[in-house]
Amino acid sequence: MSGVPEDPRTATEVATTLLAARTAKGLTYADVAEALDKPLVWMTSALLGQQPFDEETAHHLITLLDLDEGLLPQLVRVPWRGSFDPSAPPSDPTVYRLYEAIQVYGPALKELIHEEFGDGIMSAIAFNVSFSRREDPHGDRVHIEFDGKFLGYSWD
Repeated sequence: MSGVPEDPRTATEVATTLLAARTAKGLTYADVAEALDKPLVWMTSALLGQQPFDEETAHHLITLLDLDEGLLPQLVRVPWRGSFDPSAPPSDPTVYRLYEAIQVYGPALKELIHEEFGDGIMSAIAFNVSFSRREDPHGDRVHIEFDGKFLGYSWD
């Protein structure tokens, strides 16, 4: 990778560095996503260490945030995704409410997927997710959309 020495920081430390640099520059997640021409939720997830950057985007990010090129190998490495302790729900209230929504509506969505598509799953790899704010006179609404490819089970 262009002879750049690898940065010895952990993935968590790199994510902390990225978030601190973004904040120091006064950039929102939307600003970074727009500057790098990437989807908002994907870019936010990548800045949090959950997605790998391609080399070109990593270089642009390093330039945008005035970071050291030594971060490049960390930014393009496939991350260890997911961070929940499987024996306990997440403690952050926002993340917990998403977890709760999946606990409440997940079984119904599973049934509807099977009824509509057959035996299979919604891929979280061939996957898009979007986020937006919707104004509402009774209180603004959070709109999250999951768009995953259906993968039928094969018995071969």
